[in-house]
Amino acid sequence: MQSKATISSRPASFMPDFQWRNYVVYIFFVAVLGFFAVTIGDKGFLTMMNLFNIARTTAMITVIAVAMTFVISSGELDLSVGSTAALAALTGALVMQAGFAWPIAVVAAIGSGLVVGSLNGFFVTVIGIPSFLVTLGMMQFVRGFDMRVTYTNPVSIADKTFNALFGSGKFFGIPSLLIWSVVIALIGHIVLKYTGFGREILATGGNRQAAEYSGVKTRRVKFMVFLLSGAAAALAGLLYSGMMQTARFNFGEGAELMAIAAVILGGTSLFGGKGTILGTFAGSLLIGTINNGLIIMGLDVSEQMMVAGGIIILAVAFGKKPGA
Repeated sequence: MQSKATISSRPASFMPDFQWRNYVVYIFFVAVLGFFAVTIGDKGFLTMMNLFNIARTTAMITVIAVAMTFVISSGELDLSVGSTAALAALTGALVMQAGFAWPIAVVAAIGSGLVVGSLNGFFVTVIGIPSFLVTLGMMQFVRGFDMRVTYTNPVSIADKTFNALFGSGKFFGIPSLLIWSVVIALIGHIVLKYTGFGREILATGGNRQAAEYSGVKTRRVKFMVFLLSGAAAALAGLLYSGMMQTARFNFGEGAELMAIAAVILGGTSLFGGKGTILGTFAGSLLIGTINNGLIIMGLDVSEQMMVAGGIIILAVAFGKKPGA
């Protein structure tokens, strides 16, 4: 009888606890989409062309943000991704202008990103300099290098195959930029959630000492995430250059902050130990949707920056758990 009374005293629950704060980025995304649909839907916001345009323009930030999720989840930051993207774009364009085929240019561009990533990883994991300082300095150095190599002149890209594959092309009616961002996000999601490497990243960011006691080689993990970040930034640079059919030293300016915002909006902890690629993808789309909607509304650049910044702060504030 006692056990029966105990069971009957429990509240009936047919659904798991719904932690709405874990889904703030999705709630804000639907709210923002609905707001723009009502207010500027008649100005072309809801057309398939514009929705594809949002996905195209956010593809580069998405690719960078996926790797940034790995970096932040491990307890580090990478501020050099924007200038690395420009470096890779210029490297690829210059290689093609020198007469080499586009696959060689792609390899060279990704290689330039890996060089930057390995330098970041070396100074952070071997020398022991905080990643914020290392990547801040690297951001300046690489941007200056980009300017010096081209004397700030653009480098045009005439290879139609490259431009279609990495920029303006479509496959079965779907923009190639959207395909790149979805594929990279899916790969990132699988790696972070279902592989041992992903668990090592989260363990390293959550409690590095405990992770080392468990056998995780945390310095190797951190070195690897900087390598991935450099490679992803390089791919983003190829997407920038493919979309614009040229390469410029100022590609990716501000991309590091946009990527970090997308990662934090998505629910990844800035202090490491917790990360979600799907949330990052939604965060990137949220930022792109806000920017697109504000442009269609006719706001000038200063107004766009203020409104977008305010919405992002609100989203992060709503997603913050009490006492966290």
